[in-house]
Amino acid sequence: MWAAAIKPFISFQFRRHTLPFLVMASFSTASPFHAPLKRVGTHNGSFHCDEALGCFMIRLTHKFNNAEIVRTRDPQVLEGLDAVLDVGGVYDPSRDRYDHHQKGFTEVFGHGFSTKLSSAGLVFKVNFSSKNPIVVMVVSLLTHSFISSAQVVNSYHFGKEIIAKELNVDEEHRDVHHIYLAVYKSFMERRRAAPLSLPASLSPRSPSPRSISPSPPSLLWFKAIDAIDNGINQYDTDQPPKYVNNTHLSSRVGRLNLDWTDHDQSPEKENEAFQRAMVLAGSEFLDSVRYHVNSWLPARSIVMETLLARQTVDPSGEILVLTKFCPWKLHLFELEGEMKIDPPIIYVLYEDERSKSWRVQAVGVSPDRFESRKALPSQWRGLRDEELSKESGIPGCVFVHMSGFIGGNQTFDGALAMARAALKI
Repeated sequence: MWAAAIKPFISFQFRRHTLPFLVMASFSTASPFHAPLKRVGTHNGSFHCDEALGCFMIRLTHKFNNAEIVRTRDPQVLEGLDAVLDVGGVYDPSRDRYDHHQKGFTEVFGHGFSTKLSSAGLVFKVNFSSKNPIVVMVVSLLTHSFISSAQVVNSYHFGKEIIAKELNVDEEHRDVHHIYLAVYKSFMERRRAAPLSLPASLSPRSPSPRSISPSPPSLLWFKAIDAIDNGINQYDTDQPPKYVNNTHLSSRVGRLNLDWTDHDQSPEKENEAFQRAMVLAGSEFLDSVRYHVNSWLPARSIVMETLLARQTVDPSGEILVLTKFCPWKLHLFELEGEMKIDPPIIYVLYEDERSKSWRVQAVGVSPDRFESRKALPSQWRGLRDEELSKESGIPGCVFVHMSGFIGGNQTFDGALAMARAALKI
């Protein structure tokens, strides 16, 4: 009886005195109490894109929200900091140490990506598992609900946490994972200084830039941040590139370093420059995340819905009709693999919003190839209007490109008839 009587008192004392201590010591991100700002360290001196971006990203997380940035190479100072990026010779996410310069470092993102990570890639990837039963119990008591160890793990998944905030969903939502991989692929893993060439969709032979799905604004992002900082050559050849691109993010961040002609080379001036570098790298990172949330993900949903409905368009299952035009090419190739679409899509139909006519586009053999899986019939190519309608036997024809990769009709029924006829020729 005395035990039952004293239980409320013990529970109260535990919550009032012991619980705050345990939370602050073991899992400070869950604490409802005001804690001092965390301190995140990186090296001083010349800075690069990876630590500027890494510092920006880690300050977006709940655990390190608006943390103070400390720039130093002093081992004693670094040891006392809450997190350390790009310096210190240690990679240990359990202690929030994210350096990649040490001998034996081989960490990659996984999921099929093989580029060795920089400090920014490590912060984006980090998924530290804390399955301490005391931590789980404490967080459960604080929230008056059961918290699994899996949920504790997710609170340390920085890249997914940032994306989940933009989506306003839980980190376990399937859309978070899709965008997490897409942002790494298009922003982190592919940020190489790639040669810029005129896309086929904008060449003089193309009738409309709408005929090719535009690439994300962050198409060359994280991989080159990782690759450049790890000294990975852009080309597997000894031949020099025909020209050099110095306008990519890593170059622009590098130019924010103090110039040798600047009279003021003080640490304060250097830190101001680093703050500008964080803002530059971070703003482009957030642009990429928001692009994927607001544009890439809705387009993926449209393509998925039309793939599921393809049999209602034509019994062959080889014709896709977009309910609304969107960037579809990359999504189509990825979803065909994920959904095991067989036979593959041959033609995609969509409305040209400017002319209100319909387009029939042949799907390429790959996202970056101009060759089609099955081009529109050769006897139609280069013809227009009445001449094309007479040749095809389909009214309302507008044109067929000389290469056969795209054609047009005044109506949806006409465009569908062109696609169906082309499948049989």
